[in-house]
Amino acid sequence: MIEIRTSHLIFLVAFLVFTYLISALSHIMLPFVLGFALAYFLDPLADWLEAIGLRRSLATATITFFGGLALLAAIAFGVPTMIEQITLLVTVLPGYINELQSWLLAKNIAGGQSEIITSISESMVAGIQTTATSLLSTGLSIINVLSLLVITPIVAIYMLNDWDRMVAQINALLPDEQATTIRNLAQQIDETLGGFARGQLMVCASLGIIYAIGLSLIGLDSALFVGFLAGLVSFVPYVGAAFGLLLGGVLGLGQFGFEWFALAQIAIVFFVGQFIEGNILTPRLVGDRVHLHPVWIIFALLAMGSIFGFIGLLLAVPIAAVIGVLVRHLVTLYARDYQHAVEHDDVNEG
Repeated sequence: MIEIRTSHLIFLVAFLVFTYLISALSHIMLPFVLGFALAYFLDPLADWLEAIGLRRSLATATITFFGGLALLAAIAFGVPTMIEQITLLVTVLPGYINELQSWLLAKNIAGGQSEIITSISESMVAGIQTTATSLLSTGLSIINVLSLLVITPIVAIYMLNDWDRMVAQINALLPDEQATTIRNLAQQIDETLGGFARGQLMVCASLGIIYAIGLSLIGLDSALFVGFLAGLVSFVPYVGAAFGLLLGGVLGLGQFGFEWFALAQIAIVFFVGQFIEGNILTPRLVGDRVHLHPVWIIFALLAMGSIFGFIGLLLAVPIAAVIGVLVRHLVTLYARDYQHAVEHDDVNEG
């Protein structure tokens, strides 16, 4: 019979309270979750700076300074380019849809459904334009952006500076009889989560660059935006290439028409990107040590997104890593206990 201890009840209550707070306060949690994630990703860099002789506060200040410079450079050079690409896409999309409609009618593919095609086209254009206008003009969106730009760095700086102290305090609270097991599990979770998240971010950035360069060489309008978006979505295994191929193909149809050579070039860009990702990027940057199956990651993203919204998407991979490590630990315990039971039965029979 399993003994229920006070520590178990405290852990259960803390877990339930944490789940409730995430659900109830999801609309304000984004800057704090992102700040914590930034501190987690930057902690190894801060540890390295400490190892070469800097104090923790100076290491945090150094990371903040150069991180701020990188952010300003991205805002100064990257944001205007992306806005230009999105504006171009919204501007030329109605013409692409009209050209595609004319081609379908000329080939008699659409038959007598011209009114339906016109209605769908107008709805698509109106929806895209309305969404873009809403995102740019809604006061709530501006407030959210400001909170991300202001609160997230503050949270990240404080968390990064106090990270080692927080870990030491948590370590001191562990019960003596279970401390070794908990530390081992925490180390496995850190290796799994850190290896996957840091590696996958580098994979996404690399794929975004590959897709953007390839599509630009082809001459596709809004190539940088499509490549960046496909690289970003590549955090979900296999989805980024499929999404980019679909979006690039639709834009290619509108821009080039049914020119099979141009469309084939778009497809080749994403197939080459997937080949590089599967054979070079993922083995070198992520590796096999993370033990997170793509199907498990996709399920976690869909499930957490459905329950907690956008915050759930951010927490999906960490929670998937924790569950994966705990399940493997329980399976190992079960196999060990089962083996002991079999050996005990053999001894009794002997």
